[in-house]
Amino acid sequence: MIVVTGAAGFIASVLIGALNDEGVDDLILVDKFGDAAKMKNLDNKRYKELIERDVFIDWFEKNSDKVEFVFHIGARSATTGFDKSVFDELNLNYSKSVWNICTKAEIPMIYASSAATYGNGEFGYDDNHEIVEKLKPLNLYGESKNDFDKWALKQDKTPPSWYGMKYFNVYGPNEYHKGRMASVIHSAFHQIKEKGAMKLFKSHNPDYADGGQLRDFVYVKDLVEVMLFLWEYEAKSGLYNVGTGNARSFLDLAKATFKAMGVEENISFIDTPEDIRDKYQYFTEANMSKLLDQGYAVPFYSLEDGVDDYVKEFLLKNDHY
Repeated sequence: MIVVTGAAGFIASVLIGALNDEGVDDLILVDKFGDAAKMKNLDNKRYKELIERDVFIDWFEKNSDKVEFVFHIGARSATTGFDKSVFDELNLNYSKSVWNICTKAEIPMIYASSAATYGNGEFGYDDNHEIVEKLKPLNLYGESKNDFDKWALKQDKTPPSWYGMKYFNVYGPNEYHKGRMASVIHSAFHQIKEKGAMKLFKSHNPDYADGGQLRDFVYVKDLVEVMLFLWEYEAKSGLYNVGTGNARSFLDLAKATFKAMGVEENISFIDTPEDIRDKYQYFTEANMSKLLDQGYAVPFYSLEDGVDDYVKEFLLKNDHY
């Protein structure tokens, strides 16, 4: 059996669909189930059993001998949360429990880290283990992910192989339930559909023009390809960036969305909300050399191709992966 945590969420549900496409359906899906919007992500998916997050650790301890691999994607992912105890419980301590059982039972695992660990990028965006202790995330979510990365790197006993995925700015199908935390592309689509126009955040940094803020936008299908590669072909254990390695502007993103929808461009700018303004990243770009050195050779979607696929195959059809 294969365990997937955070199963009803954005990234994990797309992963489950891809595993099904590979003929894999002996899956144990773990999440806090019950949200109707999220549960749509699991429609037409094939799996063995659903297990509630709160009882999974006990289940895993008793059934670890039946588990072949763990995709630990579940996390509290809101970047605007202010209750550190929640992040400690769900992103740090829960992950330690999963790790320890995988270690004892010799089960390989992939877990979700985040590019939010890099903060303002003072130390670059290299998935180099030597800089992890120096990183200064800008929010509690990033701190919790970096805290677990630091803990994992200090462990003498580890799963037989393990991979911490530092996801950059992910977009794609099955993020419908995420509200304010959904990708800018998801927001742009709905703004354009409803008003024929798109509002982007102004720059509050003199080094960047309005709309010129740069991010490494990565299509969720590419993330899943990377995880399937690490599942099927044993690579060197450690932290891995998962981006495109090519930073693009929010203005590029907006233009691509208008084009995919066949709507004339109408872009304006508004102030960045004050609650995130002082913790706003103006540039991210993944150094992808470590993964490529392990033999990964699947081309990544360009921003234009990814947005086109997302808009035409999913958003316009209100469809799930």
